Amino acid sequence: MTGLPLPPVPEPYHLPFHYGALHNIGVDYLVEPGPVRELLAKRHPALAAAEFGGRACVSLNYQLYFAQYPTGGGITEEVEINVIAHPRNAADRLPAVGYGEYARGYDRTGLLGIARLHVLCDNPLAIDAGTRLYAEPKYPGWFVTVLPSLNAAAVHDRWSFSCRRAALEPDRTDAADGDDGPDGPDGQDGADAPRRLRRYDEELLAVEADLAGLDGEPVVNTPITGYGTDQEGRLLAGPLLVHQPYRFHPLDDRTAGRIRLTLGDRTAEAVGDLARLVGEAPAAGVWTYQSAPVAAHHRAYYLP
Repeated sequence: MTGLPLPPVPEPYHLPFHYGALHNIGVDYLVEPGPVRELLAKRHPALAAAEFGGRACVSLNYQLYFAQYPTGGGITEEVEINVIAHPRNAADRLPAVGYGEYARGYDRTGLLGIARLHVLCDNPLAIDAGTRLYAEPKYPGWFVTVLPSLNAAAVHDRWSFSCRRAALEPDRTDAADGDDGPDGPDGQDGADAPRRLRRYDEELLAVEADLAGLDGEPVVNTPITGYGTDQEGRLLAGPLLVHQPYRFHPLDDRTAGRIRLTLGDRTAEAVGDLARLVGEAPAAGVWTYQSAPVAAHHRAYYLP
């Protein structure tokens, strides 16, 4: 048999990874391609930036998801800063699509995917898994959000997320053995020791989206191919399949102001890169996904 071997799946992980629930908002910006090409050449040299009418596409992707494990459940939040890209050696296989067609899922080759530049995440396990399984440039962050919810007095089609600075530090809850740090899974101190998230107040970036009254349409735009480049320079592609349609809101000069992007300290690498790539470009489109509820606990009533 010919072909490349599959990337390894290190312990304790298992694939595919199943989401129990997913709430997701993505905002796309059509920008000057020069800075995008320059950064992509440094981070993912085997990829080329896709162009839509002579513009590159930078995409912010916020996710809130739940996963169930044998011993319980876990909730994760993260935001990806992505560039829409394709393998350099596959350019002749791409369909000719504009941004609107791409956003609606017209490309079924899976070649137009997300090249991850930065992923900020509040779950140490997810940071480790994304790094080891998919070569994601993933590191700590935490979030303050306002999301549409059925568990509110009124459901508003407004989304906002603020990503704050965070750091991983040793989890010292089991440090009673008298040494200077916790034991790892193998009983050894060191990099494999359990980690916990330390939160700071500093805001790195924030997005506010008011979609109330905006026309939207259901789109089947997955599987989404996520690209990563590992430490040996090998390009990885990992597809994400969402089992129900997204909702897409195309934006124009009249409606782009419904999206507000705020950037914090630009000496932070993720913030600086985003500032250079997006600049003052208006948002071109928004796509959202909310898992349907699976059960409802109703109001109580009195018995005589």
